[in-house]
Amino acid sequence: MKYFKNANIVQILVLSLVLNSCGKDKSVSDIKDSELPENVLPKMKSFTNEEPKLSDAYLKTTRQKIAHFYNKNWSRKSANGAFLVAKNGQIIFEKYDGLANLSKKDPITPNTPLHIASVSKVLTAAAVLKLVNANRLDLDQKVTTILAEFPFPDVTVRMLLNHRSGLRNYAYFTDRNDGVWDRHNRLTNQDILTLLATKNIGLESKTNTRFAYCNTNYAMLALIIEKITKKSYKSAMAEMIFKPLGMTNSFVFEYEKDKDRIVPSYKANRVEIGKDYLDEVYGDKNIYSTVRDLLKFDRARSRKDFLEPKLAKQVNVGYSNEKEGEKNYGLGIRMINWKSGQNFYFHNGWWHGNTSAYITLPKEQVTIIALSNKMNKSTYNVKKVAPLFGDYPFEIETEE
Repeated sequence: MKYFKNANIVQILVLSLVLNSCGKDKSVSDIKDSELPENVLPKMKSFTNEEPKLSDAYLKTTRQKIAHFYNKNWSRKSANGAFLVAKNGQIIFEKYDGLANLSKKDPITPNTPLHIASVSKVLTAAAVLKLVNANRLDLDQKVTTILAEFPFPDVTVRMLLNHRSGLRNYAYFTDRNDGVWDRHNRLTNQDILTLLATKNIGLESKTNTRFAYCNTNYAMLALIIEKITKKSYKSAMAEMIFKPLGMTNSFVFEYEKDKDRIVPSYKANRVEIGKDYLDEVYGDKNIYSTVRDLLKFDRARSRKDFLEPKLAKQVNVGYSNEKEGEKNYGLGIRMINWKSGQNFYFHNGWWHGNTSAYITLPKEQVTIIALSNKMNKSTYNVKKVAPLFGDYPFEIETEE
């Protein structure tokens, strides 16, 4: 490569590039990973476990109780996935059962990435919050100031995170027979944005009037991550979260590259579930990970220095208060708020035959994670392990 010796020539070239770029607002789908230097992203710290070690007696007793729960919950060897329980970052119980691929007879191991479905939302939210923490984004910033096509002027980043935007679910408005979308074509995040802008999709409810869980919110948040970082969502998540935290078996599914190498999912009767036109949308889903990697993420997310205190305080606040009840949603996390003052934080997921459960109990420093690639609602029952660690009113049988 030749280097310019004359500084004036360099200045002229830079000015020319700036002028030529004016007025050319690229669509999010045009973003290339090489457009910005590596240091453009706010880096996640590589957190280490500094909590006291658990005693051997505690480990033995608690492990026996969890094992009893596991054996009763997945009777007749019906489990097909991974299950982990940890306290203070120390794994108490870990179990891998079944096959990752029935035809190849590949077993599920600690290093087998499984589709975490809507638990992906917790990680997408973490990336958005890290951008807010780095002053690259504001929670109450209007989405229209970031995504020029976005047609709803009152929706903010916060409303996407807490599902109060009023947006319609893309899985529903693209499944209609009115010509909105040809289901022979795979849908992308950019396609969803363009459809919202051009097809008169409209809102399901007036913005910020009620909570309505909607995958479209997190598809838009993924585009916002891309727009702010000028990186693909896949690369941004790798650089901001996976690599710094040592999540070596985690990645964002890329359809053409990964479709033939990822772990397939199955119905309860062991019939494989193929891909469909919605499988290219990310942010709301499409992260593959392991229970060990998600433990690393949870340990980082639970630390006091993960976010600035003022921002961190807003994450676990319930935003769905239209009517009295215990169920609520924060910024990328579900919760149950009991009148006793006890709070339970979690997120479940389902996509095709994949089911997932992520439970984080910050007060007790406990992490509970279950992932399965065979349709099984027992995955969600892992919440019943929580009473072993605190005053959580779920029923659990720990004795025969």
